[in-house]
Amino acid sequence: MSSTLLRFRPRRRLAAVLALGAAALLLTSPQQPAHAAPPDPAKAEAQWIDRDTVVWKGAERAPAQLEFGDGGPTHRIRLTPGALTPAERAAFPHLQNFPAFTVDPRDRGLARNALRNRLVATQQRSTDADTDADRTPAAASATTGVQIPGVLDDLYGRAAQHTRLGPTFDGGHRPTLSVWAPTARTVALELGGRTVPMHRDDATGVWRAQGSRAWLGKPYRYVVRVWAPSVHAFVTNKVTDPYSTALTADSARSLVVDLADPRLAPQGWSRLKKPVAVPLRKARIQELHIRDFSIADRTSRHPGQYLAFTDTHSDGMRHLKALAAAGTSYVHLLPAFDFASVPERRADQQDPAQQPDCKLAAMPSDSDRQQECVGKSAARDAYNWGYDPLHYTVPEGSYASDPSGPRRTVEFRRMVQGLNGAGLRTVMDVVYNHTAASGQDPKSVLDRIVPGYYHRLLDDGSVATSTCCSNTAPEHTMMGKLVVDSVVTWAKQYKVDGFRFDLMGHHPKANILAVRKALDALTPAHDGVDGKAIILYGEGWNFGEVANDARFVQATQRNMAGTGIATFSDRARDAIRGGTPFDPDPRVQGFASGLFTDPNFSPANGSSSDQRARLLHYQDLIKLGLTGNLADYTFTDASGRRVKGSEVDYNGAPAGYAAAPGDALAYADAHDNETLYDALAYKLPPGTSPAARARMQVVALAAAALSQGPALSQAGTDLLRSKSLDRNSFNSGDWFNALHWNCATGNGSATSSATGNGTAISNDTGNGFGRGLPPSTDNKDKWPYAKPLLADPALRPSCATMTAASAAYRDLLRIRATEPAFGLPTTADVQSALTFPLSGTDETPGVITMRLGPLVVIFNATPHRQPQHLPALAGTPYALHPVQAHGADPVVKSASYQASSGTFTVPARTVAVFAVAR
Repeated sequence: MSSTLLRFRPRRRLAAVLALGAAALLLTSPQQPAHAAPPDPAKAEAQWIDRDTVVWKGAERAPAQLEFGDGGPTHRIRLTPGALTPAERAAFPHLQNFPAFTVDPRDRGLARNALRNRLVATQQRSTDADTDADRTPAAASATTGVQIPGVLDDLYGRAAQHTRLGPTFDGGHRPTLSVWAPTARTVALELGGRTVPMHRDDATGVWRAQGSRAWLGKPYRYVVRVWAPSVHAFVTNKVTDPYSTALTADSARSLVVDLADPRLAPQGWSRLKKPVAVPLRKARIQELHIRDFSIADRTSRHPGQYLAFTDTHSDGMRHLKALAAAGTSYVHLLPAFDFASVPERRADQQDPAQQPDCKLAAMPSDSDRQQECVGKSAARDAYNWGYDPLHYTVPEGSYASDPSGPRRTVEFRRMVQGLNGAGLRTVMDVVYNHTAASGQDPKSVLDRIVPGYYHRLLDDGSVATSTCCSNTAPEHTMMGKLVVDSVVTWAKQYKVDGFRFDLMGHHPKANILAVRKALDALTPAHDGVDGKAIILYGEGWNFGEVANDARFVQATQRNMAGTGIATFSDRARDAIRGGTPFDPDPRVQGFASGLFTDPNFSPANGSSSDQRARLLHYQDLIKLGLTGNLADYTFTDASGRRVKGSEVDYNGAPAGYAAAPGDALAYADAHDNETLYDALAYKLPPGTSPAARARMQVVALAAAALSQGPALSQAGTDLLRSKSLDRNSFNSGDWFNALHWNCATGNGSATSSATGNGTAISNDTGNGFGRGLPPSTDNKDKWPYAKPLLADPALRPSCATMTAASAAYRDLLRIRATEPAFGLPTTADVQSALTFPLSGTDETPGVITMRLGPLVVIFNATPHRQPQHLPALAGTPYALHPVQAHGADPVVKSASYQASSGTFTVPARTVAVFAVAR
């Protein structure tokens, strides 16, 4: 994942209370405690978890009350000290140690009215600090705001969770607009310049308005009158629909659009023929940012747009087809839903090259001027990764030829068609764990409709931000429903073939399993798609306020094992590269970056003996990665012990956690952190030749690509892609991010191409290295290491070096795709077929030898030719695999096998696959 981001209308208060229910006045008192002080609007330490129970951090075990009103008489709900039931403790484990209160049975009928008003918790407390003349303790009042998600779920969520929200259509295309707003005083529909009343269903809290076909295509917003704790006031918010299916430019209005309208279907959409579904355990995935893909591709007719994937003869599409032919099965698109950070109209986008003195291509390779120029326009340029969601179920408008209407729907569908036609299925990167903003921020949608519900609140009522932004709460019924409904919409209406969940560990496991269940129910006959063929994977990191299952059973690495939903495995990634992405010294080496065997002499790597021991442990982690990171796989580790994968250490945690191949996703780089080439630039010794760097890149990629289970690589990594050492390029513009395909297709002439908004991007046959020092925000601490590297022309690979690396990688993909032994379905199958015969105390540092059914695979990461003796295989007629023997890499062709002794010899910095002669 990555990075980043009133109107008031007075009412007649008594009339409003009466409208909410006259019975509310019969069981309440208009009196207010004499010592009650206005609550701090930033604090909400009381939590109303269901209709019966309130939990209040810091309260005394004494009677308390909830007070509600709209500015007139204050009404009370009495609370008596109580205890959480076993079911409540299970549902709210993080609240177990806080004082609990039981709602007086006589007042429980007031809950629905209270939730549509200003609501606080108060308690009279005794204190010795303030006494009257008789020395009698005086009464003081504690007051705090009240968190309401639990009671909203109890009162409304169960009834509302199966309700259809957003725009829906009957058989005659008559639209109904529905929004869940149980705490709103009123909701109206602002449609095409007029106001339409909406009607509330008291059982569900859903407001609806039904219209005619004349509504189709019209812009709309909801006008919501609601109490907003963040500003401690009643507000009237004009808000777009959280369930929007189409938008005007810059998300200013929702549009009444029926996604089933034939006018939105590209030619051939209903008959779309997809590539054969590849099960997750066999998936090879290319991670790709839509704008990066084509913005610098001078052969694309639609640079930076969805339609670039329909340019079948562009350099970029030709390269994707070559990867597909070699065995890549999916393209994983970075966020393509509507996000907040990019002006969608091209006329509103700023261009760093238009600033005075910002001729980027003329600046030195190690200059800080490029990043300064890019930074000045970053807030208004055309670039962002898109991890700042605004509307979850509408395509992003900046990638469309026209962001002002449903053309983005048509063009997204055409993109899916284009990728399918190239032999690739489509994965969407989805970011349901946070929103761009919360509270009354103009870019807050959910929180301005049901304040305090959709986001995860901490014990004091503040919004959790551990994900980078305002964390959502998929554990709440209606946020969990939004996740499921949105994913199903993308699957049915856009024929998306898979979903990658950003920071999936911040979701409940139950929520992700509900997504799986909903997708599995989709059938070609009824829905036009086979939901069971849709793959799911995500980031199962364990951190933040939800860590260690503090609030619910999380969708983390270990918890998702056995579900058929994969999690990214950082174990082999760190072993391949060396260190972690967070090391202060980026020169920490690993298996594929020369640890011990080709030292760079950074003190961060320790002594020679330390390096040797760490390298051998790294090799154990990579071996586990090659098994699919299986918890129960047994092998001999570097110490000579027979161990299970779960017994191997990874920074204090079990290294092996998968229950079956497909639970763990292997990768050596992704959009987060430095590209693989840039990591190796830091880690390999400075004098390493470009050709040697390229070979080490292929070794690193092979350690993931040849694993059991799914594997992912970042787009362009096979071509040695660089972002000029930028570790977090989410907002670094086209200059640092654009892909350059021209070397890959043999069109490597030095030219420049204008982007969709006029930015000149150099098509200079390079891989992106040396485009200046990376932006200071996330990289300045590494500038002292980066500057001499960026100034070194030897680190800029030639076209020949880049294309050779890509071709060698594609040969390995072909082997992986055509050899059944790389797609084993169970742990038992892997245990039976896959061994590491030279593991143990005598293993060669920097070399991993794997026997896999009829294959022997040797990963030689050392700078020397290495023999590997397997006497048990003597006499077996092995030979270099035909794909490599007749392939693109001349170096691997010198690999040899001596049958008489069972000796395999592999060139330096090479992965060789041997097969039994057939």
